[in-house]
Amino acid sequence: MTRHDSHYEEGTRAEREGPERASVSKAVEDYLKAIYKLQRAGQVVTTSAIAERLAVAPPSVTNMIKRLARMNLVRHTPYRGVELTPAGEKMALEIIRHHRLLERYLAEALGVPIDQIHDEAERLEHVLSEELEERMDALLGYPATDPHGDPIPTKEGVVATREYQSLLNLTPCQRAVIRRVSDEDPDVLRNLARLGLLPEATIHVLRLEAEEGQIVVEVGDTEHLLPLALASAVYVEPCTA
Repeated sequence: MTRHDSHYEEGTRAEREGPERASVSKAVEDYLKAIYKLQRAGQVVTTSAIAERLAVAPPSVTNMIKRLARMNLVRHTPYRGVELTPAGEKMALEIIRHHRLLERYLAEALGVPIDQIHDEAERLEHVLSEELEERMDALLGYPATDPHGDPIPTKEGVVATREYQSLLNLTPCQRAVIRRVSDEDPDVLRNLARLGLLPEATIHVLRLEAEEGQIVVEVGDTEHLLPLALASAVYVEPCTA
């Protein structure tokens, strides 16, 4: 059993108390959020993919998927993997909304560094009340994105998604505005923040040094040598003028 498995084995008592009580458990919300993000990535959502994302053992995933199916939150079809039902997607979007609003609040109102806001939001998203969510949303001016550039779902569950191209797809002399950075790795975020490579910054590609495995960019008046692995975490919208 991994160190996370005991958390994801929870639920039998909550189920006896009814699906509404069970639906707000941290484990349920974490699974629904993970499934939603895997679906958005365009892949078949297998038990092994969920296990890898949540760092749990596959048998624990199998048990939870059966539980979520009984709650009518997912469907598990052979060769098609796990899919969220409309009820499951609604719940996933609600917790994602909590998470991304919290990230924006932590960054803007409290000044928490961008590489730390994800883990803090993970801890708080499950206990955020609807009243506090509304107050935070209003205080922040009803933001459309989190500090990483990911869209914040509306209260109605609408997600204004937009695809941006990788920084690596730009050609020398091209300028672009950074719209999104990956939040998967805190070390990557820390390095991007140190270089000023965050959403809304304008970036100028100077040259690609493929043999050295780096791309040379300019932000403001400063030139940076970016390893390709770091540059791949940056998504941009090319400037038209």
